[in-house]
Amino acid sequence: MTESTIDCASPLHPHAAQGLRLFSEGKYFEAHEALEAAWLEEKGKVRDLYRGILQVGVAYLHITRGNYNGAVKVHGRSVRWLKDFPSVCRGIRVEELRRDADEAINEVMRLGEQRIGEFDLTRLKPVRWDEDWGKLKQAHTEQNRKVYVCDRCGNEMREKNCKVTCPNCGNRFDCSDLNIYFD
Repeated sequence: MTESTIDCASPLHPHAAQGLRLFSEGKYFEAHEALEAAWLEEKGKVRDLYRGILQVGVAYLHITRGNYNGAVKVHGRSVRWLKDFPSVCRGIRVEELRRDADEAINEVMRLGEQRIGEFDLTRLKPVRWDEDWGKLKQAHTEQNRKVYVCDRCGNEMREKNCKVTCPNCGNRFDCSDLNIYFD
């Protein structure tokens, strides 16, 4: 699966944005409902992104309720849905979410079924994403300008003198690389 087939440059579905806000507030059940609505209404491969985030939220809900088997089982599903996405998609820091979810489930497994109640809930990290992603993309599209998004950190890259550079992390491409990475 490539970024072009999953359309990571488009804005989030409004229900997905609502679901991410709820997820980040620790309202995993409510986040599930909003992300499911986005998943049902969306077209294309990006549906799997919403489904994967939804599954991470369900795994976290199981952790908060002390359901060891449910948390482990649903985490496995989330891995399957999120595995093919780049590190940032539609402004969502997918790689960071995968890492945070893996760390949480590894701690759950370390504690085991009998001690899951000792899980430190501060280990359940919010989804990090750029809420202005869609607005940024729309503004640039309206200006008929090509926008490059860093595949490492998700920030908008700057183009100057046939170089495209991320001001955040320093990731860099030159014009000859652009067809490989962004077309």
